Amino acid sequence: MTSVRKALVIGGGVAGPAAAMALQKAGIEAVVYEAYATPADDVGVFLTVATNGIDALRTIGADKDVVAAGFPTPKITLRNSAGKNLGGTNTGARLADGTTSHTVRRADLYRILQNEATSRGIRIEGGKRLISAEQTADGVRAIFEDGTEATGDIIIGADGIDSTVRKIIDPKAPAPHYTGLINLGGYTDGVPVDTESCSYSMMFGKRAFFGYAVLPSREVWWYASLPHHNEPKKGELDATDGPGWQRKLISFFEHDSGPAVDLIKATRNPENLRATPTRSVPNLPTWHNDRMVIIGDAAHAPTPTSGQGASLSIEDAVVLAQCLRDLPTAKEAFATFERLRRPRVEAIIKVASSINNNKAPGAVGAAIRDAFMPIVMKLTANSKFMMSQYDYHIEWDEVVKAA
Repeated sequence: MTSVRKALVIGGGVAGPAAAMALQKAGIEAVVYEAYATPADDVGVFLTVATNGIDALRTIGADKDVVAAGFPTPKITLRNSAGKNLGGTNTGARLADGTTSHTVRRADLYRILQNEATSRGIRIEGGKRLISAEQTADGVRAIFEDGTEATGDIIIGADGIDSTVRKIIDPKAPAPHYTGLINLGGYTDGVPVDTESCSYSMMFGKRAFFGYAVLPSREVWWYASLPHHNEPKKGELDATDGPGWQRKLISFFEHDSGPAVDLIKATRNPENLRATPTRSVPNLPTWHNDRMVIIGDAAHAPTPTSGQGASLSIEDAVVLAQCLRDLPTAKEAFATFERLRRPRVEAIIKVASSINNNKAPGAVGAAIRDAFMPIVMKLTANSKFMMSQYDYHIEWDEVVKAA
């Protein structure tokens, strides 16, 4: 039986509330500490919760509201700048009840998971930005920016790609890797597109990458990845306002076929357009010490291309709770958690990275990509590895053995 009775979970995004609910199911108390004092209503745009992520949420009984808030997106079609079809793929097999991968607003996902955790009696404290933490003789102590402290048996860092817990565990941990791309996204009404609803269409444009999904209502959710050679300095991207980004986006796609320019021009609330750098955490050397561990993007952030960031975070939450439930010490649980999770997440990150390289390859690279992409898609779209991303299932009642 575990010696862990109370966990301090740092971060209230996806991994944090999911971890708290999974820990509660495992009989371990958890308190979530979120840096922001108010709900993150304007964080990000949208993301995919793949079937493996939905299945992991289902393990802790937290899937229904997430599915209801999104819409199914089981297919992706890839095209080049001239509109040529380069192939397609499924975003995973359907679950037993027919559920497929779903696309949902990031802010809605955060809100739903936080509300679900709160409804179960889990405490979520806002305005608690972690500034330091330490191991004590019999547990851990977390110190927050507002001067307050909290104590428990362990700390779980679910605090994202710029994780403070990661730096506390390993002050020499490498910084997140910048991919050479920046991302934007928005929502458009009233623009007809020749694409079936509930599917993604993605285009390798001449100068940038564009993708969109069509809702049953025919509203379109879109995003763009633009090349940006040097990693933006703090505040650099914010120096351009929403309409300014709208003009830049139009100039990037004006020579491509497809609806990108029309969708960007008709974007709802263009003043809300905001660019963010695309970064990843691909091969982090250290995930834990004796009483602290990181999960989700804090440990292994894939790029958005993977479509797996949120789902891997949810999987982490459930697997870590299993390990803590079944192993006698936190140290053994953390080591076993890493053994179970590292090969899977790093393989997915590697594949996503190779796709990112195709988003802005230059004229010669684009010609080679367009020639070979149809062949590659036929060989890999339903390959064992690709399907293993979506078929991953956690047997909650299975006892975890130590690494």
